[in-house]
Amino acid sequence: MISTVSVVTPSLNQGRFIERTIESVLSQEIPNLEYIVCDGGSTDSTLDILRRYDHRLQWVSEKDKGQADAVNKGLRKTSGEIIGWLNSDDVYYPGAIHAVCEFFSSHPEIDVVYGDANHIDEQDNVIEPYYTETWDLERLKDVCYLCQPAVFFRRSMVERFGMLDERLHYCMDYEYWLRLGLGGVRVGHLKRVLAGSRFYAETKTLGARIKVHQEIIRMMRERLGQVPDRWIFNYAHAVLEEKGFNRKNRFRFALAVSTLSLCAAFRWNARIPRSMLRTVGRWVGGNWPNKLFVGAVRK
Repeated sequence: MISTVSVVTPSLNQGRFIERTIESVLSQEIPNLEYIVCDGGSTDSTLDILRRYDHRLQWVSEKDKGQADAVNKGLRKTSGEIIGWLNSDDVYYPGAIHAVCEFFSSHPEIDVVYGDANHIDEQDNVIEPYYTETWDLERLKDVCYLCQPAVFFRRSMVERFGMLDERLHYCMDYEYWLRLGLGGVRVGHLKRVLAGSRFYAETKTLGARIKVHQEIIRMMRERLGQVPDRWIFNYAHAVLEEKGFNRKNRFRFALAVSTLSLCAAFRWNARIPRSMLRTVGRWVGGNWPNKLFVGAVRK
């Protein structure tokens, strides 16, 4: 049996959402639940909301170095056997943590569990299912198919692999999943919708897509030694979209993505792999997919 579960929520000026986040955690009715909100010094209604929950959770509000720092701060203040990390605009669905605990209890060999999730709007309505796949480390290098609020891991993972990389501001979760996978951890997929990941105009990753992809590329070079083709194509697509490149002419758009991708591959990998040349050849030859932007960052 699982003895304790710890949930950490990093927060900064999410007063319009954080109470829904808090309620989604506390309503799980899990015995011995440790729940801490690490706030970065919010100036909106967040602190008033947190004060109303003084008797039901721990919280701290002080300046930090970003989201990863806030999560790490929470990890240091908790001791639960199982750890969940829920951002202050996301929610758990009823029974999520109980299902995770049952999965871990019946699969003692598993180190990390991830479930399915939904993208939700500002009113909690489902926009679409979050894209998720069966666990495959090689595939994870191309597509971040783990939805962060639907991932839970044993505390032993922190003891073995450390905490989040505080240098990262957008892809700290993706880097952590890769770090664990490369370290040989055993991962289980719980085929149940566990969480809602908020998706709206002000979402951090939506508002800075080029910066997001640049950070992922730097992270990939450090973690893998090279940048996968897929992420280079994604970067090129994001740059052209931000510049307002006309996508109506699919051939011109494919040619522009291809050209920029080849230059980026040479810049970051110091070579252009044959796999990329084959893909570019198919695109320029007219055999391109309806969506060139594959494996995209999803909050």
